[in-house]
Amino acid sequence: MNNRRMLPLIIVGVIAFFVLLGISSSLFFTVNATQRAVVFYKFGDGLDKDHIAQPGFHMKAPWNDVFVYDVQETSQDENMDVLDKSGLSIHVDISVRFKPIPEKIGYIYEKFNVDYINVLVVPEVRSTVRQVMGRFTAEEIYSTKRAEVEATIKEESEKILHANNVTMVALLIKSIQLPDQIRIAIESKLQQQQEALAYQFRLDKEKSEAERKRIAAEGEARANNIVNSSLSDKLLKMRGIEATLELSKSPNSKIVIVGSSKDGLPLILGNN
Repeated sequence: MNNRRMLPLIIVGVIAFFVLLGISSSLFFTVNATQRAVVFYKFGDGLDKDHIAQPGFHMKAPWNDVFVYDVQETSQDENMDVLDKSGLSIHVDISVRFKPIPEKIGYIYEKFNVDYINVLVVPEVRSTVRQVMGRFTAEEIYSTKRAEVEATIKEESEKILHANNVTMVALLIKSIQLPDQIRIAIESKLQQQQEALAYQFRLDKEKSEAERKRIAAEGEARANNIVNSSLSDKLLKMRGIEATLELSKSPNSKIVIVGSSKDGLPLILGNN
């Protein structure tokens, strides 16, 4: 009798379990470590932009919507044709790294929806690339000012994205392709410039060496003039006498004739 009474309760319990299981996806949601979520309350205040769901397990009403964003750094490659300052067509490969500001994903959703990459990032970066490269010649973009072009694109893109709650991490120009005849002409010009610089370096080195030798020769000549001007006859005689006196102190036998040399210096004859 008791089993018969319990049977309806068991059936209701089983049905309730399966109903709950079926709507669990509407009641619960999970945010991973590299994600953040924003909730839209249909019967409340709408999009709750200032309360961001952090990583973990969350509960919500079945009629509310949850929008999940990946907030880790993302990379996007773009291939495009642009015109340089003189209207020459250039093909460039760009790589951009960025990420949404986690606390601002509600504002991103409000303006750009979940697909903010294709709605905001890609169009703005491509537009900035075209604008910046249009200020330079193909030669500058290809060789002499490539780093400046890259830095300018990043700086200007960064301002636009940051104003829309996206952080620009880096922007790189991976490759630049020019028409063959233009590329060959630029490379030839660069080679000639390098050869000219190398030749100028050799000339400067030779001039420096010649200047060093000239200065050394002038210094040696001045030194000789000073020595020659200081060597008078009386000084030479005095030095000779001093040397003779030192020799006379030697134990070896010798003959010293004073005043017998051509210059009047002592003459030393024979050493035993």
